[in-house]
Amino acid sequence: MPSCARLATALGGLFQIPTRRVWQPAAGWQPAPQEHCAILEFLSPALANKAGWRTQMKIHEYQAKSLLACYGVAVPRGEAASSSEKAAEIAEKLGGAVVVKAQIHAGGRGKGGGVKVAKNPQEAREIASKMLGMRLVTHQTGPEGRIVQKVLIEETLPIERELYLGIVLDRAQGKNVFMASADGGVDIEEVAAKTPERILRETIEPGLGLTAFQARKLAFGIGLTGDAGNLAARSVVALTQANDAMDATIAEINPFILTKDGKVYALDAKITLDDNALFRHPDLAELRDVNEEDPLEVEASRFGLNYIKLDGNVACMVNGAGLAMATMDIIKYAGGNPANFLDVGGGANEEQIRNAFRILLLDKAVQAVLINIFGGILRCDVLATGVVNAARELSVGVPVVVRMEGTNVEQGRQILRESGMNFTVADGMRDAAEKVVALASQGAAA
Repeated sequence: MPSCARLATALGGLFQIPTRRVWQPAAGWQPAPQEHCAILEFLSPALANKAGWRTQMKIHEYQAKSLLACYGVAVPRGEAASSSEKAAEIAEKLGGAVVVKAQIHAGGRGKGGGVKVAKNPQEAREIASKMLGMRLVTHQTGPEGRIVQKVLIEETLPIERELYLGIVLDRAQGKNVFMASADGGVDIEEVAAKTPERILRETIEPGLGLTAFQARKLAFGIGLTGDAGNLAARSVVALTQANDAMDATIAEINPFILTKDGKVYALDAKITLDDNALFRHPDLAELRDVNEEDPLEVEASRFGLNYIKLDGNVACMVNGAGLAMATMDIIKYAGGNPANFLDVGGGANEEQIRNAFRILLLDKAVQAVLINIFGGILRCDVLATGVVNAARELSVGVPVVVRMEGTNVEQGRQILRESGMNFTVADGMRDAAEKVVALASQGAAA
């Protein structure tokens, strides 16, 4: 099981991590116990050694807290459980009274019934029994919700104040920005919209990081002084170190709490990792939970396809991200709605084309398919062969519009014409978009 020490070694010594400690109320900062430093007990087995499927990889709250503890952020004692019996066992270990928190990749869990307090282990067992397997619907999941497969059993703490800490990329500056607010426990977007002056910001300079002065400024700015201010400043620095070391795109603690005895803790945590950097972090790649992702996106990842499901009914298969974006735009311009983003890449082979086509058709909302390919590295004849083979294998029941230009385009068109299948060959992008939208409309009406 990977530890903080192994994580630091994997970073090649680029980052000093002197704060692999946690706050113990009776003894102050102490070396983090093994259960905090282990990159967790529950790992996603399938596809864990691969990376690069999406631009961002979310992880669960219990995983984020375990990672943050390795860098010195104080977190409540707790463990994840996938059964009610385990939940009761953890509650007994923690002293009885606990919080039971559903683990899904979405916020707003409390409002949806995904966070409850248990007074004793028996009550923790009952709550976990009801919560595990439930379909939890929040404002971030959409009406389909998410199935709860794990719960976090965590000690209760005497909360005095709820605050906010977070790091995001400021695209205008091209730098990470640390944000802090005295208004924690609510959506930071709501605070930004209604009271933007309540959010403090400090730019993190690349190569320099967040300075101790900036950390103290943020801590004092959200109303923490004295010992509590010093503890908060340490947490600010620790969160920055964790964000940089893990190549995170978002690192957020909300709420960051001050307890009645003057201590600070990360009561909730959200970390999103950059998939493009996961080759540097094989330990972190193991934290992927495919159960929290769209099944079609998971299937596409198995074949190295860049696929994102959308809400429309016109499926798109394109080579090149820029052309894929332009294709979705022109479908909208023609009055339709794209059902997905799919970039098969410039070097796709016949097998990838066949699997891409199959994945498109697995989406039950699809009424028509638009294949828009510029033949460069991916030749048009290779594309056409893959599409024809896939169509024969899958018994395609929706119209397919093909627009091809580039290398071996005539051979590709000939393969389509001689296939004996009902492909519509378009002349240009606009013609393709208009034809596919019209065909999708006919299918929807039928």
